[in-house]
Amino acid sequence: MARYDLVSDLHQCVNELEQALGELRQQIEAQPLLIARVFSLPPIVKGQEHEAITQIAVEQHLGESARAMALEHYCRLFMQHQSEKLSTKAAVRLPGALCIECDEQREAEIATQVDTINQLKARLEQLITVESGLPSEARFEFVHQHLRGLITLNAYRTITLLNAPDSLRFGWANKHIIKNMKREEVIAQLEKSLKAGRAQAPWSREQWAEKVQEELASVRALPASARLKIKRPVKVQPIARVWRADEKKQTQLACPSPILVICRDRSQVPVLGELLSYDADNITHRHKPAAEPLNLLIPRLHLWVDCPV
Repeated sequence: MARYDLVSDLHQCVNELEQALGELRQQIEAQPLLIARVFSLPPIVKGQEHEAITQIAVEQHLGESARAMALEHYCRLFMQHQSEKLSTKAAVRLPGALCIECDEQREAEIATQVDTINQLKARLEQLITVESGLPSEARFEFVHQHLRGLITLNAYRTITLLNAPDSLRFGWANKHIIKNMKREEVIAQLEKSLKAGRAQAPWSREQWAEKVQEELASVRALPASARLKIKRPVKVQPIARVWRADEKKQTQLACPSPILVICRDRSQVPVLGELLSYDADNITHRHKPAAEPLNLLIPRLHLWVDCPV
């Protein structure tokens, strides 16, 4: 795609997204509020994005103020919508739930609007991450050149809509992203990095190339039978546990934004739990399987191997 067409499509997509979010806000405000409960988390200040998180203090908000916060949160796309001191590299999270009363017609209208919004969000992510053809390290500058202040993490994040479950309870998930890798895949990735000719601070280009060459040599030296894994920790995330008694089924959902719940009347209002403050030193694991013995091969890639290194 030509760069001019891409930029034009980006602006059109964001404009349509802002308009669609504004319309959803009006639709929600027009419906009776049954219950709202959201949990604000401490803001992440610029420069603190990568610091380890061991504690998160949670503040609960209810009723009309919770609804106002939820609607503002849905519509927050640009850093102009928040304090200049806050990081634009870390999405603002507001777990919780917003329950409104809707008849069948209003429910269908809101569901259609949420679907439209989520499609626009997916389209925006496709334009930036795929159709731009840019490597991840170059996207930030490109986006902020053409859409100054866009918080991509907020813009990509979809809105979750549910028909009234029996209960919604909240908690924390602290997991790893694990991906099995083939030796050839890792070699290809490192060779591509080498050919790109870029450097990563604090190294010069020559130093960085030497470092990648060393990583390549260590991977090539592995036996063919070696099993490789990317095992990267994910920062603790708020989650929602959705319970439906008729299905006797609990579903766990990521909950960075308030879940929008549609109810026919007050009799359908779900039980809403609380989100307690997070404390890494006081976590009780229901079931923690024994970890497979692995050795760290390339720290920057979180690449582990099942044989001595």
